[in-house]
Amino acid sequence: QVQLVESGGGLVQAGGSLRLSCAASGSIFSINVMGWYRQAPGNQRDMVAHITSSHVTNYADSVKGRFTISRDNAKNTVYLQMNSLKPEDTAVYYCWYRDARNYWGQGTQVTVSS
Repeated sequence: QVQLVESGGGLVQAGGSLRLSCAASGSIFSINVMGWYRQAPGNQRDMVAHITSSHVTNYADSVKGRFTISRDNAKNTVYLQMNSLKPEDTAVYYCWYRDARNYWGQGTQVTVSS
């Protein structure tokens, strides 16, 4: 099993910044992918960004140039730096871990006011 604990969500004004963190623990494989998804009310859960254990990244078009994903393999932690936030970024953000298995965090609310 892998446990994911997220932190860093909150309320911010448009144009502001937030940093999300997700710490993984348990039976972690050295080769894995971690990332962030988000889900707004009434919408499906969409990919925001992924990063492999070798630090290869992938972003949704809607966040490119504004969000940066990074990770610290020694701490089994992934980060999402979110800049220039927009009201449409408002959602519950979920941490995700995959090796041969998939795991999800409990989610953290990000609210961007206009």
